[in-house]
Amino acid sequence: MTALDFSTILPELLLAIYALVALLAGAYFGKDAIAKPIMWATVAALLLAGLYIGLGNQPAQRTAFYGMFIDDSFARFAKVTILVSAAAVLAMSADYMMRRGLMRFEYPILITLAAIGMMMMVSAGDLLSLYLGLELQSLSLYVVAAMRRESAKSSEAGLKYFVLGALSSGLLLFGASLVYGFAGTTNFEAIAGTVTGDSLSIGILFGLVFLLVGLAFKVSAVPFHMWTPDVYEGAPTPVAAFFATAPKVAAMALLARLLFGAFGNVTDDWGQIVAALAVMSMFLGSIAGIGQRNIKRLMAYSSIAHMGFALVGLASGTADGVQAMLLYMAIYAVMNVGTFAFILSMERDGEPVTDLDSLNRFALSEPTKGMAVLFLMFSLAGVPPFLGFFAKLGVLSAAVDSGMAWLAVMGVVASVIGAFYYLRIVYYMYFGAEGDAIASRMGLMQYLALIVPAAVLLLGAASMMGADQAAATAAHSLVAPESAAAGADAVEGQSPAGTDSE
Repeated sequence: MTALDFSTILPELLLAIYALVALLAGAYFGKDAIAKPIMWATVAALLLAGLYIGLGNQPAQRTAFYGMFIDDSFARFAKVTILVSAAAVLAMSADYMMRRGLMRFEYPILITLAAIGMMMMVSAGDLLSLYLGLELQSLSLYVVAAMRRESAKSSEAGLKYFVLGALSSGLLLFGASLVYGFAGTTNFEAIAGTVTGDSLSIGILFGLVFLLVGLAFKVSAVPFHMWTPDVYEGAPTPVAAFFATAPKVAAMALLARLLFGAFGNVTDDWGQIVAALAVMSMFLGSIAGIGQRNIKRLMAYSSIAHMGFALVGLASGTADGVQAMLLYMAIYAVMNVGTFAFILSMERDGEPVTDLDSLNRFALSEPTKGMAVLFLMFSLAGVPPFLGFFAKLGVLSAAVDSGMAWLAVMGVVASVIGAFYYLRIVYYMYFGAEGDAIASRMGLMQYLALIVPAAVLLLGAASMMGADQAAATAAHSLVAPESAAAGADAVEGQSPAGTDSE
């Protein structure tokens, strides 16, 4: 280990030190006195880490700890999305948690540790570092899912998430052991050197399948989605908002890192599996969501469908597909931050409500908020000219360009089906039956978390604000790392940066 290793992991290292210091502060000063300051300090820490990663002048690609940790444009794009999403969810949840008696100093610390695990996941260059990051994230999320201990639903959500998460981890480890046994290494680059289309052994193929199954649990891909609706409904709403954003981005980026980093030479073999997962996820998420009357469960099925669309980009096996997937996940995170900001505000007689019928005629009493929710729903449904439409267009175009037009057709059909329940929410808000209207109580940060994403989804379509260029650079650094510096030069107009190696 060298100083270069620690400079490469500096953001993760500083966040880990912050989490330890915050934990000691909470234990010393008492949870009631320190909970709110720790919450806002965590928001600042996550945003500062995101700014450092996004705006820092780092080389195009560098590795640390003998190739186990990779810092490249792909990892930086995913990390910035993760950190900003986590900070936004914490900021918009603070007022809700204070009013509901949920503000505990452990919560933002656990979110920080989960974010560190996610950052480790997207930078993994080895099966061991992959598992280390995955478990750091998972263990933190198991706890926050069951944070409301007096609620039977919250305890049930935490237990279900833990049991099924442990099962997925076991399957992933079994796959990793098979790959190690037949490839003789756990390093992604070394695995790629032993895996070619002509010499792919049956043992490595089975190992790859088990690895995909383990990660499919994490992205809520069908048929490994069974935990998602119950956990979303049972977990406290701020926790469900977090589940719907940063962990999904991290898991999808990890899946791309594994498939292209270790198995990039056999895209035809895993492309079929990913395409099957995509089709099942798109259709089950779109069809099963129609019968939901609880908006949190509806958003769970929505996330399943959207993960299917993101997998379409990944199934194409090309740099354009990875670029489309990254953009899709970034836009998906924006849409969910805005949607959950509204869900957090729904209450009647001071108590939170989540049933769809409570939205009747809401837009007539709160026109600005109603219009913002309309923008969010239209974007989730993929209606032009909102960003959600261009996100879906990108992944479907990547599938067509890679010769998988049938997959794009399936995506269009699933999108049309899924649009029903998004448009139904809009119908309730504007044309629903007369009844007891809900109140929408929002603090400043929560209001901004609703309005800003809605505005971005409408106005961002004119210009991706550089996100498309950043995603293109990130995709090429993953799919064609040997030309990452040249790709960065072509996309960003910068001189190629050198690559640091061990």
